[in-house]
Amino acid sequence: MNIAISSVTNKVFGLAPSFGWNKTEHFVVNAKFKREQNVNLSTKGLNVSVKGAKILKDVNVEIPQHKITCIIGPSGCGKSTLLRTFNRLNDGVEGMKISGEVILGEHNILKASSSELTQLRRNIGLVPQRPCPLPMSIYDNVAYGCRIHGIRGRKKLDAVVKHYLQQVGLWDEVKDRLHSPANRLSGGQQQRLCLARSLAVEPSYLLADESTSALDPISSKKVESLFTELKKDYSIVMVTHTLRQALRLADYVVFMYLGEVIEAGPAEQVFHHPKNELTKKYLEGAFS
Repeated sequence: MNIAISSVTNKVFGLAPSFGWNKTEHFVVNAKFKREQNVNLSTKGLNVSVKGAKILKDVNVEIPQHKITCIIGPSGCGKSTLLRTFNRLNDGVEGMKISGEVILGEHNILKASSSELTQLRRNIGLVPQRPCPLPMSIYDNVAYGCRIHGIRGRKKLDAVVKHYLQQVGLWDEVKDRLHSPANRLSGGQQQRLCLARSLAVEPSYLLADESTSALDPISSKKVESLFTELKKDYSIVMVTHTLRQALRLADYVVFMYLGEVIEAGPAEQVFHHPKNELTKKYLEGAFS
């Protein structure tokens, strides 16, 4: 049976303590998936508008490597738009215009051709707000990204599926039902499955758009623990509306207001010694 996968789904392919599993060496899916080291992600003069309404205004940010960067700010300030612009998931939005640069390594993502964009997107994984397992089995969800990048061998795919389900602490929970539909998992399990699916193509960066907001407290804590472990190997960019979560997880903070970056810096500095009065008011709860 052929299963139709939307173009949006294809875009997200080019997420964690080990939960009892001791990783002795870095697992490599394939030589073509070897994760690039010291790849910088930044924006320069980034402007985004939709039908004339300015969403992002002259945004200049540099995302630190092997850190959790939290993008915070009131609703409607452009946080999710910025996150989705990092791997061009805003492509196709009617009336959207984008100018400036989004730099990954030596490449301006905004200028990438279709063939270049596929590889660039592989380096920037996405974990959405709500779990979005593909309409297929648990096994096929994890293997999907590898398959669309040309990896087919059954033994290799078996190793990939086991490795990344272990990495997100899901293997012991699903190993006896790998070929069951993924939508039968709980919400928290589905989100961890989405993390495993993103990790399987070895991105350098992980984008998380309020990835715990739809989960129960126990599942949220598990996902937060995953992110804390994953930053050893990956650079993570999170959008969160919850200041408490940012305080728990952030190494670096970007505060946005009305489409502009008001302040950015190490979490300790931004949270405890903000330089901008607007940042201070937001942290004090004057607006949200």
